[in-house]
Amino acid sequence: MDRKSIFWGIFLIAVGLIFLANNLNILNIDWYYIVSNIWQLWPLLMVVGGLAFWVGWLNNRKEYGLIMPGTILATYGLLFWHCTYHGWQQMAEYNLWAFFLIGPGLGFFLMYLMGQREKGLLIPGSLLLGLGIVFLTGPENIALVWPIVLIAIGVGLLFKHRENQRRKADSAPTDSNISVNE
Repeated sequence: MDRKSIFWGIFLIAVGLIFLANNLNILNIDWYYIVSNIWQLWPLLMVVGGLAFWVGWLNNRKEYGLIMPGTILATYGLLFWHCTYHGWQQMAEYNLWAFFLIGPGLGFFLMYLMGQREKGLLIPGSLLLGLGIVFLTGPENIALVWPIVLIAIGVGLLFKHRENQRRKADSAPTDSNISVNE
Protein backbone atom coordinates (compact mmCIF):
# COMPACT_ATOMS: atom_id res chain seq x y z
CA MET A 1 0.00 0.00 0.00
CA ASP A 2 1.47 3.38 -0.95
CA ARG A 3 1.57 6.43 1.25
CA LYS A 4 -1.11 8.31 -0.73
CA SER A 5 -3.63 5.57 -0.03
CA ILE A 6 -2.78 5.59 3.68
CA PHE A 7 -3.11 9.39 3.86
CA TRP A 8 -6.46 9.50 2.04
CA GLY A 9 -7.77 6.56 4.02
CA ILE A 10 -6.98 8.21 7.36
CA PHE A 11 -8.32 11.57 6.08
CA LEU A 12 -11.67 10.09 4.98
CA ILE A 13 -12.05 8.16 8.26
CA ALA A 14 -11.42 11.36 10.27
CA VAL A 15 -13.91 13.39 8.22
CA GLY A 16 -16.48 10.60 8.48
CA LEU A 17 -16.05 10.41 12.28
CA ILE A 18 -16.52 14.20 12.59
CA PHE A 19 -19.76 14.12 10.55
CA LEU A 20 -21.01 11.06 12.46
CA ALA A 21 -20.27 12.69 15.84
CA ASN A 22 -22.10 15.82 14.72
CA ASN A 23 -25.15 13.82 13.53
CA LEU A 24 -25.27 11.91 16.85
CA ASN A 25 -25.07 15.23 18.76
CA ILE A 26 -21.75 14.29 20.31
CA LEU A 27 -20.28 17.38 18.67
CA ASN A 28 -22.22 20.51 17.95
CA ILE A 29 -20.65 21.96 14.81
CA ASP A 30 -22.32 24.94 13.15
CA TRP A 31 -21.44 24.17 9.52
CA TYR A 32 -23.31 27.21 8.24
CA TYR A 33 -21.17 29.49 10.40
CA ILE A 34 -17.94 27.80 9.31
CA VAL A 35 -18.79 27.83 5.59
CA SER A 36 -20.06 31.42 5.64
CA ASN A 37 -16.91 32.66 7.38
CA ILE A 38 -14.62 30.75 5.05
CA TRP A 39 -16.60 32.01 2.07
CA GLN A 40 -15.87 35.60 3.12
CA LEU A 41 -12.19 34.92 2.44
CA TRP A 42 -12.71 34.44 -1.31
CA PRO A 43 -11.13 37.84 -2.17
CA LEU A 44 -7.89 36.58 -0.67
CA LEU A 45 -7.70 34.13 -3.58
CA MET A 46 -7.43 37.16 -5.87
CA VAL A 47 -4.70 38.67 -3.67
CA VAL A 48 -2.80 35.36 -3.68
CA GLY A 49 -3.19 35.19 -7.47
CA GLY A 50 -1.81 38.72 -7.76
CA LEU A 51 1.12 37.85 -5.54
CA ALA A 52 1.78 34.77 -7.68
CA PHE A 53 2.19 37.04 -10.72
CA TRP A 54 4.61 39.20 -8.75
CA VAL A 55 6.59 36.14 -7.69
CA GLY A 56 6.73 35.13 -11.35
CA TRP A 57 8.17 38.54 -12.17
CA LEU A 58 10.67 38.29 -9.29
CA ASN A 59 11.86 34.96 -10.70
CA ASN A 60 12.32 36.43 -14.19
CA ARG A 61 12.75 40.20 -14.22
CA LYS A 62 12.51 40.31 -18.02
CA GLU A 63 8.83 39.37 -17.78
CA TYR A 64 7.69 42.74 -16.47
CA GLY A 65 4.30 42.20 -18.16
CA LEU A 66 3.41 40.04 -15.15
CA ILE A 67 3.31 43.17 -13.01
CA MET A 68 0.05 44.44 -14.54
CA PRO A 69 -2.20 41.43 -13.78
CA GLY A 70 -0.50 41.01 -10.41
CA THR A 71 -1.22 44.61 -9.44
CA ILE A 72 -4.81 44.51 -10.71
CA LEU A 73 -5.64 41.23 -8.94
CA ALA A 74 -4.06 42.35 -5.67
CA THR A 75 -5.79 45.76 -5.77
CA TYR A 76 -9.21 44.33 -6.63
CA GLY A 77 -8.81 41.49 -4.13
CA LEU A 78 -8.08 43.93 -1.30
CA LEU A 79 -11.04 46.10 -2.41
CA PHE A 80 -13.40 43.11 -2.46
CA TRP A 81 -12.08 41.86 0.88
CA HIS A 82 -12.78 45.27 2.42
CA CYS A 83 -16.29 45.32 0.96
CA THR A 84 -16.99 41.75 2.07
CA TYR A 85 -16.39 42.69 5.71
CA HIS A 86 -17.61 46.30 5.77
CA GLY A 87 -20.49 46.13 3.31
CA TRP A 88 -20.76 46.42 -0.44
CA GLN A 89 -22.67 49.68 -0.11
CA GLN A 90 -19.32 51.34 0.67
CA MET A 91 -18.43 50.83 -2.99
CA ALA A 92 -20.85 53.67 -3.81
CA GLU A 93 -20.87 55.59 -0.52
CA TYR A 94 -17.11 56.16 -0.43
CA ASN A 95 -16.47 56.02 -4.21
CA LEU A 96 -14.42 52.85 -3.77
CA TRP A 97 -15.34 51.89 -7.34
CA ALA A 98 -12.55 54.31 -8.34
CA PHE A 99 -10.10 51.52 -7.50
CA PHE A 100 -11.18 49.91 -10.78
CA LEU A 101 -9.25 52.77 -12.40
CA ILE A 102 -6.50 52.99 -9.78
CA GLY A 103 -5.53 49.30 -10.08
CA PRO A 104 -4.56 49.39 -13.77
CA GLY A 105 -3.10 52.91 -13.41
CA LEU A 106 -0.84 51.68 -10.64
CA GLY A 107 -0.01 48.65 -12.77
CA PHE A 108 1.15 50.87 -15.66
CA PHE A 109 3.33 52.95 -13.34
CA LEU A 110 4.88 49.86 -11.76
CA MET A 111 5.52 48.37 -15.21
CA TYR A 112 7.31 51.60 -16.10
CA LEU A 113 9.38 51.63 -12.91
CA MET A 114 10.20 47.91 -12.85
CA GLY A 115 10.50 47.39 -16.60
CA GLN A 116 12.35 49.06 -19.43
CA ARG A 117 11.14 52.59 -18.63
CA GLU A 118 8.92 52.82 -21.70
CA LYS A 119 7.46 56.33 -21.68
CA GLY A 120 4.27 55.07 -23.35
CA LEU A 121 3.27 53.42 -20.07
CA LEU A 122 3.16 56.78 -18.30
CA ILE A 123 0.25 58.16 -20.35
CA PRO A 124 -2.37 55.51 -19.49
CA GLY A 125 -0.90 55.22 -15.99
CA SER A 126 -1.29 58.95 -15.38
CA LEU A 127 -4.79 59.10 -16.83
CA LEU A 128 -6.14 56.09 -14.96
CA LEU A 129 -4.44 56.87 -11.67
CA GLY A 130 -5.33 60.56 -11.88
CA LEU A 131 -8.99 59.92 -12.72
CA GLY A 132 -9.19 57.24 -10.03
CA ILE A 133 -7.86 59.61 -7.39
CA VAL A 134 -10.20 62.41 -8.54
CA PHE A 135 -13.23 60.08 -8.39
CA LEU A 136 -12.10 58.57 -5.08
CA THR A 137 -11.93 61.96 -3.40
CA GLY A 138 -15.49 62.73 -4.52
CA PRO A 139 -17.05 65.95 -5.74
CA GLU A 140 -16.85 67.64 -2.35
CA ASN A 141 -13.05 67.44 -2.34
CA ILE A 142 -12.42 68.20 -6.00
CA ALA A 143 -11.35 71.75 -5.08
CA LEU A 144 -8.40 70.22 -3.17
CA VAL A 145 -7.40 67.77 -5.88
CA TRP A 146 -7.08 70.08 -8.90
CA PRO A 147 -4.47 72.37 -7.34
CA ILE A 148 -2.42 69.33 -6.37
CA VAL A 149 -2.68 68.03 -9.95
CA LEU A 150 -1.52 71.39 -11.29
CA ILE A 151 1.39 71.44 -8.85
CA ALA A 152 2.39 67.89 -9.87
CA ILE A 153 2.29 68.82 -13.57
CA GLY A 154 4.38 71.93 -12.86
CA VAL A 155 6.96 69.92 -10.93
CA GLY A 156 7.09 67.40 -13.77
CA LEU A 157 7.70 70.17 -16.32
CA LEU A 158 10.50 71.63 -14.18
CA PHE A 159 12.20 68.25 -13.92
CA LYS A 160 11.83 67.77 -17.67
CA HIS A 161 13.39 71.21 -18.31
CA ARG A 162 16.24 70.40 -15.93
CA GLU A 163 16.85 67.06 -17.68
CA ASN A 164 16.89 68.77 -21.09
CA GLN A 165 19.42 71.33 -19.83
CA ARG A 166 21.62 68.54 -18.46
CA ARG A 167 21.51 66.70 -21.80
CA LYS A 168 22.47 69.85 -23.68
CA ALA A 169 25.37 70.44 -21.30
CA ASP A 170 26.54 66.83 -21.67
CA SER A 171 26.39 66.90 -25.46
CA ALA A 172 27.95 70.37 -25.92
CA PRO A 173 31.52 70.26 -27.24
CA THR A 174 34.22 71.15 -24.78
CA ASP A 175 37.72 72.48 -25.38
CA SER A 176 39.18 68.99 -24.95
CA ASN A 177 36.84 67.61 -27.64
CA ILE A 178 37.79 70.24 -30.23
CA SER A 179 40.95 69.55 -32.15
CA VAL A 180 42.82 72.34 -33.78
CA ASN A 181 44.17 71.66 -37.25
CA GLU A 182 47.45 73.37 -37.81
